[in-house]
Amino acid sequence: MLRWRGLDSVPGGWGRSVVTIGVFDGVHRGHQQIIGHTVKRARETGVPAVVMTFDPHPAEVVRPGSHPAVLTEPGRKADLIAGLGVDALCVIPFTLDFSKLSAEGFVHDVLVDTLHASLVVVGENFRFGHKAAGDVDLLRRLGRTFGFGVEAAPLVSGGDTVFSSTYIRSLIAAGDVGAAAAALGRPHRLEGVVVRGDQRGRQLGFPTANLMSGQYAAVPADGVYAARVAIGHPTPTRPGAGFAWTEERRERSDWSDEGRRSREGPGPAPADAGASGSADRMGAVSVGTNPTFSGRERRVEAFILDFDADIYGERIAIDFVERLREQRTYTSLPPLVEQINDDVARTRGLLSEPGTVGESAG
Repeated sequence: MLRWRGLDSVPGGWGRSVVTIGVFDGVHRGHQQIIGHTVKRARETGVPAVVMTFDPHPAEVVRPGSHPAVLTEPGRKADLIAGLGVDALCVIPFTLDFSKLSAEGFVHDVLVDTLHASLVVVGENFRFGHKAAGDVDLLRRLGRTFGFGVEAAPLVSGGDTVFSSTYIRSLIAAGDVGAAAAALGRPHRLEGVVVRGDQRGRQLGFPTANLMSGQYAAVPADGVYAARVAIGHPTPTRPGAGFAWTEERRERSDWSDEGRRSREGPGPAPADAGASGSADRMGAVSVGTNPTFSGRERRVEAFILDFDADIYGERIAIDFVERLREQRTYTSLPPLVEQINDDVARTRGLLSEPGTVGESAG
């Protein structure tokens, strides 16, 4: 997949194409339907399928301080889009000046003059242009003027609920990672770098990886989760990716962190594994403020089962499969250790079951 950042990066001789437009945060099932239809129509007409998206999130530019929680980091989003068969991804740097472009100006400058759209595929609730003045009806009228077709894809829903990025963010904020996975079509992923912490988990016999995630990353509600952990996960920025890695922040939790785990035999390292030789492992993940130790900062910490290696500074990705329990406060250490043992046993049992929802490191 070709990856362009900015309209100036689009080749001058770029021909006709089928284009879809959106923020596509999460690349959830609704997005997958729109992008999939774009690819299908492109194949039918023998032209490239182009996805146009924006960075940073338009909300942060139009209403500073209102940046929503991010479901997929930029590089991850690009990889998911590429996996749907798209030929080119065009990332528009969303600036205040760009936000003031009229609906008509957007169509003329972007869709017609730059991407040479023969067909534009959007969701039925699509809005565009300054102050979101444009809708699907206006896009169709402009399409007739400039010579491109418009197809509006219906929204995807589960029961009475329409799958949207806002809906999925609310599920994650509530800790309902199972419902979020159903809407996303895969578990919610949080990725970042392993950093040093208090090392209390190590003292308790459960050394944990303390995750420093993206500044706006969608962190699940406080609690303990069964998850799959990819270690040595590739950095989301690669030459030509067209996305900037956001500022990272430290997230903390209910246990404590450490960069070493216990492992029962490493086995052969997969070709795409990191220095630790792990591509997909079971993890019991704590999110919260560590109330037993009077903690205040939120932490995200993963106890990675059957693993022992120094992974400080390595990237990891956590796929949240199921919430096991809420965050609790303990008056002494023995009941806390007993509870963590139970969390680990439940994690192993759940993730060892055939057909358990999960995602590899790819």
